[in-house]
Amino acid sequence: MRATASPWRTLTAGAVMAVLWTGSASAAVPAPTAGRGSYGELHSLADLSAQRLGTAELVAAAKWGTGGPVDDPAREQRVLDAAARQAREVRADPVATVQIFRDQIEANKQVQRALHSRWNANPADAPGETPDLSEVREKINRLNLALVRGIAVSAGPRAAPSCRATLTAATVRVRHDRRLERVRSTALALALRSVCAGASAGAS
Repeated sequence: MRATASPWRTLTAGAVMAVLWTGSASAAVPAPTAGRGSYGELHSLADLSAQRLGTAELVAAAKWGTGGPVDDPAREQRVLDAAARQAREVRADPVATVQIFRDQIEANKQVQRALHSRWNANPADAPGETPDLSEVREKINRLNLALVRGIAVSAGPRAAPSCRATLTAATVRVRHDRRLERVRSTALALALRSVCAGASAGAS
């Protein structure tokens, strides 16, 4: 398997397991807690969103290996339905939660499309193995639940006039700490565009 200088590494069995197990245990994705302040709660949402984007490479590799399309409307609807149900259970706004999750899904697909485009242009960079998509989705489901809880406890900061500025500061920190390259940085902005209450769904 050819090594490259690209930030998109070729997936091996070891790399697949490393990504799946990094933060995959339930204890590794704790439920956000109230009372940490506006910055802390919005930082938590930004960081969870970055973690969710971190699964995009495995999802893309799984779909590449099976020939499946990036878009999966049935799966996407199940994720949105589950988010709405979980939002009601934790007393979060289900409408706002579903909108945020729509953005999360689109951001993940944006990274997947970028990867597929790269692999089509450079077949030698394509993953040599096909991850088990069901295992990857188990991790995504855990992150989804943590995100719903984060949305619930951050209702105040998300509705505050300072939300956009605070979220921007938190996002910059997450990009730095997680060393996100351009594609994932752009996708993270998309994933978070509806976090602040009143934000336009079409805003960037």
